[in-house]
Amino acid sequence: MTTSFNLVESRLRAEDAVFTETVPAGEGWLHEIKAGQVFRIFDLEGNQAVDTLFFSAADPTERYSAQDTIAAQGGLYLTAGSVLMSNEGRPMLTIVADTCGRHDTLGGACAAESNTTRYALEKRPMHSCRDTYLQTLARCACEGGPLSRLGLTKRDITANINFFMNVPVTPQGGLSFEDGVSAPGKYVEMRAEMDVVCLISNCPQLNNPCNGWNPTPVQLLIWDAPAEALA
Repeated sequence: MTTSFNLVESRLRAEDAVFTETVPAGEGWLHEIKAGQVFRIFDLEGNQAVDTLFFSAADPTERYSAQDTIAAQGGLYLTAGSVLMSNEGRPMLTIVADTCGRHDTLGGACAAESNTTRYALEKRPMHSCRDTYLQTLARCACEGGPLSRLGLTKRDITANINFFMNVPVTPQGGLSFEDGVSAPGKYVEMRAEMDVVCLISNCPQLNNPCNGWNPTPVQLLIWDAPAEALA
């Protein structure tokens, strides 16, 4: 199962965003996105994998489900028009604009264990997306911000989306981590269909070409829902 590239440009202007933040390579980000808001991940320098999880802000046991999303759209890859489904079978976000055209649902997040298994024993200490997820959640808990009420921990790290990452399925049914299909200035935009919390690891992986062998920053932007959508 595959999904063809579906390129759709956004009409939103960066200067109108209500939130903008640049996340360095290897760093994490945790933020709430309200229903109706539009969220953009902007690939500043190109071919940067962005490992992403979504949780319902009302009940974090409801979360992005790769299985439900793949089944609902009948395809493995995400593109404009794809609806990200929760494990409760409800729409969480809809991809409304996409200038990259294809995003991975299968490759998962790199970890000390996968770096060791796939590459070499001495790769185990290298920083990974799982490390970033756990550090970001621990920092949230220690700082006691509004999202600490969710109580997210390592048990909540499930199968994630890899935006901008190229993971073809081989004829034998395996996965191949290949050079990215993104480029500087490419982006993906999603409209939140419910209040969601987004957890990102801006991937630090150096052992395969998913980041072009050079992890780089990404920019995150949020726009409020238009007034007519709130009426």
